[in-house]
Parts: sequence; structure tokens; C-alpha cells
Amino acid sequence: MNIVITGASRGVGYQSALQLSKDKNNTIYALSRDAGGLKKLTDESGTKNIIPILCDITDEGMVSKAAKEITESSPGIDVLINNAGYLINKPFEALTLHDWQRTYAVNVFGVFQVTQKLLPLLRRGSLSSGKNIHAHIVNISSMGGIQGSLKFRGLSAYSSSKGALITMTECLSEELKEEGIRVNCIALGSVETEMFSAAFPGLKASAKADEMGAWVARFGMEGYLYFNGKTLPISTATP
Repeated sequence: MNIVITGASRGVGYQSALQLSKDKNNTIYALSRDAGGLKKLTDESGTKNIIPILCDITDEGMVSKAAKEITESSPGIDVLINNAGYLINKPFEALTLHDWQRTYAVNVFGVFQVTQKLLPLLRRGSLSSGKNIHAHIVNISSMGGIQGSLKFRGLSAYSSSKGALITMTECLSEELKEEGIRVNCIALGSVETEMFSAAFPGLKASAKADEMGAWVARFGMEGYLYFNGKTLPISTATP
């Protein structure tokens, strides 16, 4: 299968790419703005089926260039995992407009740009489900974005952006269902990643990145068989 993963240079995206690369029938297009992280990913995988693409998803020009590069080497995309995210932990009163703009640029507008640019390839995907389903889009959200879930101080920008992503998922699944593209969302609890550690120094996460990466990879490959337009909360600690 042909798979695109954003934010693939570290954390859950990195581990998902590693997991998916174990199947030599998969081609993984790994997107990130961190060239060093992408090199580490390809080196660790020890395979030739991870194709690193330098791309800042907040930059429309870079997203268009990445989409063109993928189009030139692939007949279609089967799975898109919108994993790239930005987390800022700061009291509401201390947040700046730039903080909000940066958060939404990555967590909402970046997902929009990548998904829209890759729609032609997603329409040409060919998941082998026998159900006329062409592609599966998986958006990575957060438990903080779920209405009624426990909220945490300092995360108003982050959690609200992840809530927007959940609603985008529901709307997009409706728009694309007749085209054979399924869209789902995974709301993660705390995961042991560099992003989490930077925002919550000294706090222990409830899940490890490699474990969650393997779960996300499996859901990307199989979740479309059972879900569409759904948000699955994946957490043992956050109600």
C-alpha cells in the first residue's frame, strides 16, 4: 500500500512509519520539516520503502511541492495519516495571537492543506477490502479535543484546535463517503514523545510512542473496514 504520514520525524508518526515499513509491500512517504529526523528514520528502518520528503505543512508551497513529488512516483494513496501536531502549554492570559495562529496553522490548517492537495491521489487509492473503498484518512487528535472530557490548564489553544480537527473529520467523512474515501480520527491521551515532554517536563505519560505508533499504523491499515466519521478515544487515564 502507498501511505503518507505527516510529522514522521519523531514521536507517534516516526514509530508508525517504522512499523509500516516492516511490510515490504508498503511504500511510506514520510513528511516532516526536520531533515535530521527523517534521516534517522530511514537509517533505523534499514529499508528502501520509506521515502523522506522535507515539508512544513504550514507552508502551502512546500505542501504543493510534496504533493507533486508523491504524484510523480505513485498511482494513488491508500492511507493518509495526518499526525503532525503542535502543542503549547501556557495560561490563557499569557497566550499571544501568534501562539493561537501557530497552533491552528499546524493542527487545523496544515491538515486541511495536506488533505486537499492529496485528494486526487486518495481518489485513486485501492484498498483491498472488496468494498469499493479507495482510501483511508486518519487524523490524529487528542482527548482534550473531545467535548466533555477532562481538560487541563494551559491547553486552551491546543485542545480547541484538536476539537476543530474532530469536527473537520466528521464533515469530511460525509463529503467523501460517496467517493469511497473513509475518514476517521484518533483522540490520543498522553504519549511519551518529545512534544509531550517539552510541554510537561517531569510528567510521565500513560503510553509509549512505539506502542501507540504500532496501534495507529494498524488502525490506518484496517480501521476503514469498521469505522467512518468516527473519533476513537485511545487512553487509559483521561476520562
